[in-house]
Amino acid sequence: MQSVSPPPAAPSRRIGLAELFTGFLSLGLMSFGGALPFARRTIVDERKWLSADEFTDLLGLCQFLPGGNVINLSVAVGMRFRGVAGAFAGILGLIAGPTLVVVALGVLYAKTQGDPRVQHLFGGLAAAAAGLLVAMAVKVAKPLLRAPRTAAGIAALAFVAIAVLRVPLLTTMLVLTPVSIWLASRRRDTPASQRSAARDGGRS
Repeated sequence: MQSVSPPPAAPSRRIGLAELFTGFLSLGLMSFGGALPFARRTIVDERKWLSADEFTDLLGLCQFLPGGNVINLSVAVGMRFRGVAGAFAGILGLIAGPTLVVVALGVLYAKTQGDPRVQHLFGGLAAAAAGLLVAMAVKVAKPLLRAPRTAAGIAALAFVAIAVLRVPLLTTMLVLTPVSIWLASRRRDTPASQRSAARDGGRS
């Protein structure tokens, strides 16, 4: 019997420097009150440069590195597709628009900072930013639901260490990152049938 050969894999999408620059330029100009929610929407939903799992993994790496998360993300995405030139295109696109806007708003705010209406405006923007961060946390957590107990345990330990015990972020990451990598590797090496049997046994 003649075997049927699998269909050829689809070629990887080639992303140009101009697309990286304009993508991160639009991200920088739209990122009011926090860039991470807009970063996921731009990179995963709109541009489809990365899958949800790839974005979550790359974001975890960027959070472990020094510097702003979105700045690191723009460099990492640019490096992934176009090397060093892509990294420069991503970071320049990300900071070009906001830099001009912040300079203009800084001049305007210096002249109107005593106005109560301006103070109320910034209070409302802070509340909106908090809501955006919550929405971002929910979306980023979705790919982790394949191992809900592990993800919840690591998240709880990180929260207690940072919010309750006041452990520095770097120390927390240095301790919890190897633990989470080890747990993820154990889950990857465990057959799916054993994982489902363990879950069924826990429910009974």
